[in-house]
Amino acid sequence: MLVEVCTNSLESAINAERAGADRIELCSELGVGGITPSAGLIQLVKKELTIPVHVLIRPRGGHFTYSDAEFEVAKADILVCKALGVDGIVSGILMDDFSVDVERTKALVELAKPMHFTFHRAFDWVSEPLEAIKQLESMGVQTILTSGGETSAENGIMNLGAWQQDTSIVIMAGGGVSPKNASRFKEIGLRAIHCSGTSFGNRLGLEGKISMNSAKHLVEDEVAVSNLETLISIVRAVK
Repeated sequence: MLVEVCTNSLESAINAERAGADRIELCSELGVGGITPSAGLIQLVKKELTIPVHVLIRPRGGHFTYSDAEFEVAKADILVCKALGVDGIVSGILMDDFSVDVERTKALVELAKPMHFTFHRAFDWVSEPLEAIKQLESMGVQTILTSGGETSAENGIMNLGAWQQDTSIVIMAGGGVSPKNASRFKEIGLRAIHCSGTSFGNRLGLEGKISMNSAKHLVEDEVAVSNLETLISIVRAVK
């Protein structure tokens, strides 16, 4: 069974290979579900690892319906990954009715070739998963990362098994995969699992320090953007 490890740093990537993982998904900011990592991190990970490196292409946190500018950023990041010798791309775009944005996702799949293409957990928001699987299969997507439409892959295990029986795409279980439940996904006939194995360390005492986390930006149904009128007002106030 293929084991893909979601890694957020060079250290995490090295640990994944040392642990025997078959490949990694490289991203940043796991707290928002992951965004595209820096070119520098990709370059260093590719230099240090011998197993395949797949890279998340997600221009921001929040939902998966992107503006024209965000779509252009995603395409530019894919070209950077191709130039750096990345082995696979992990991405996906939805319409505002939570169906697959077939036109734009297909464009990313075509641009990414010959790299492997995984449609990420945006799949768990789609309204009609069986229809979405057929659409993704027809456009050449090779893997779907999903928790079975539930809060965890363990909760969605019945859907995962049923979907895998109905498609040639690899259904990769992700979301809460742990040592305690990993074997269950193999038992139902899945061919791949996705996990992070995250632990926390390098603690620093921050008592009395101002928090740099911004809860107001942790929004999934809206997109944060610098407001033109607000910026004009600030500039005018001091110029």
